[in-house]
Amino acid sequence: MSGKEDILNRSGIDAALADLPDWRYRQGSLVTVFKTPTAAAALKLIAAVGQLAEEQHHHPDLDWRYNRVFIRYTSHDAGTEVTQRDVAAAAAASRAAAAVSATAEPGRYRSAEIASEPANPD
Repeated sequence: MSGKEDILNRSGIDAALADLPDWRYRQGSLVTVFKTPTAAAALKLIAAVGQLAEEQHHHPDLDWRYNRVFIRYTSHDAGTEVTQRDVAAAAAASRAAAAVSATAEPGRYRSAEIASEPANPD
């Protein structure tokens, strides 16, 4: 588990990203998109990232769109902040992506925060 002491500040995140060209920082998370040659290769990447998640006890948010895999790492147990654990997981995911001949397209990762309020909060 991460603790508050493991949270990276913005300069720490920027330093980590210098060694993670496949990744970007967005809204408290490390994010990327990997494009694979085929949908089958995307499934192999998802399986590899899943195996890493189990080994690391750190699970990303994943979204599969045919031959693209969207990945988001954040440490919920550290207040939804980026920690060194996210950095290590992102690096491992990049190695898994290279093994299936995926290319990184981090600029394709888009996110939006949507909030709604109940019509009658009582």
